[in-house]
Amino acid sequence: MKSIEYILGLEEIDRDIYRGPVVKSALSRTFGGQVAAQALVAATRTVSDDFAVHSLHGYFLKGGKSDRPTTFLVDRIRDGRSFCSRMVKAIQDGDVIFSMQASFHIRGEEGIEHADIMRDIPGPDDIAPEVKPAHARRLLDEWSDWDIRVVPQDAFEHNPYTATEQAVWFRSKAELPDDPTFHVCTLAYMSDMTLLPGALTPHPGARVQMASLDHAMWFLRPFRADDWLLYDQRSPSASGGRALTHGRLFNQQGDLVAIVNQEGLTRTLREEGE
Repeated sequence: MKSIEYILGLEEIDRDIYRGPVVKSALSRTFGGQVAAQALVAATRTVSDDFAVHSLHGYFLKGGKSDRPTTFLVDRIRDGRSFCSRMVKAIQDGDVIFSMQASFHIRGEEGIEHADIMRDIPGPDDIAPEVKPAHARRLLDEWSDWDIRVVPQDAFEHNPYTATEQAVWFRSKAELPDDPTFHVCTLAYMSDMTLLPGALTPHPGARVQMASLDHAMWFLRPFRADDWLLYDQRSPSASGGRALTHGRLFNQQGDLVAIVNQEGLTRTLREEGE
């Protein structure tokens, strides 16, 4: 698997036009987190360093081909004093496979402060590296650059009013550059890991077709993607062949650094002949 530096190393073709590198994969489709992260890189390239991305909203429109490069077209929707907005289209063979809008906020502004606290949960050093979700086995080779440790279900207190819960510690195994924007784009890649499969936690043995449909993120506080992050996940609802998932990301000190919402396809696989 190529390094995250290679994956996020977009080539500038022309003003506001970028091309992502080919990242061959054993998966039938390009990993959704890859496309979202590359789209975010393209957007950040068109914004002044005075601004930091605070949110993104994207839709996966068509499966990407891992053996083909992807072109990213950036539309500069708005450049204001406090906020900038960008629309990005990811294109393969003339078709839009992913669209995203990202919003950037001027750095250094101040206001009220509060945040949820991290639940009482075993730390990453208390979780064996080999404890991984069975439903994600096909992805493990793709994610060999990442240390992913799923917290056992009996190792933390569950909310009785929540349908599903999963907790995952993860980080980059390699030390990453000090650029904060690089860590944000890296987390966009990581955020698609394990989230939708977590909806299967209360359905052991369920055979479903899975694919990300949309993806939204809010970046709340500084963090490093090569330090441990806790991905506290839940799925409030699954019905009609779709599951809604939600994840909160904390650093090891307990600071809430990002929030993710995603809806994905969880359609029951039919047996042959049905």
